[in-house]
Amino acid sequence: MSKTKKNEFSPNDYVVYPAHGVGQILSIEEQEIAGIKLELFVISFEKDKMTLRVPTNKAVEIGMRSLSTPDVVSQAMKTLKGKAKVKRAMWSRRAQEYEQKINSGDLIAIAEVVRDLHRTDDQREQSYSERQLYEAALERLTREVAAVSGSDEGSAAKQVDEVLMSRAA
Repeated sequence: MSKTKKNEFSPNDYVVYPAHGVGQILSIEEQEIAGIKLELFVISFEKDKMTLRVPTNKAVEIGMRSLSTPDVVSQAMKTLKGKAKVKRAMWSRRAQEYEQKINSGDLIAIAEVVRDLHRTDDQREQSYSERQLYEAALERLTREVAAVSGSDEGSAAKQVDEVLMSRAA
C-alpha cells in the first residue's frame, strides 16, 4: 500500500502541505518511533525556517499534494478577478471559514479568501484579524504561484497584485 503512495513524491519535489503551504522534500528517511520503524518525508519550509517530517503512508491522507498545474493557477487568477462574495454572517463565523479555506491547501479556495478580503485604498480599513487572514492567504497564493511558474516570490506577488488591481479598475 505505501509503495504506490511513496512514489508519488520524491526528494527535491515541491509539495503543498495544507497547514503550511509550499515546501520542498529534502529526503525520505527511516526513523524508529516508539519501537515502530517509520518511513518519513523530510520537508523543508525555507521561508518559515521549519522542517517537517511526515510519514510516507499518511502523506496523501492528510492532504499533502504536488504543486498545482499552470491550469489551476490560471483558474485561481480568474477567481481573483471575480467579485468579492462576502457573506452577511458574523465575523467570527466568516473568519473560521476563511481559516479553513487557507488551511485546506486548495489554491482556488485560497484565491477566494484573497479576493474576498482584498481592499483597495478607497475602501474601509481592515481589522487586524482581517488583515492577518488576508496576508496569510496572499502569502500562500504567491508562494505556490512562484513555485509553479518557477519565478521568485516578488514577481509572483506582483502578478497577483496586478490581477487584484485590474479588478478594482
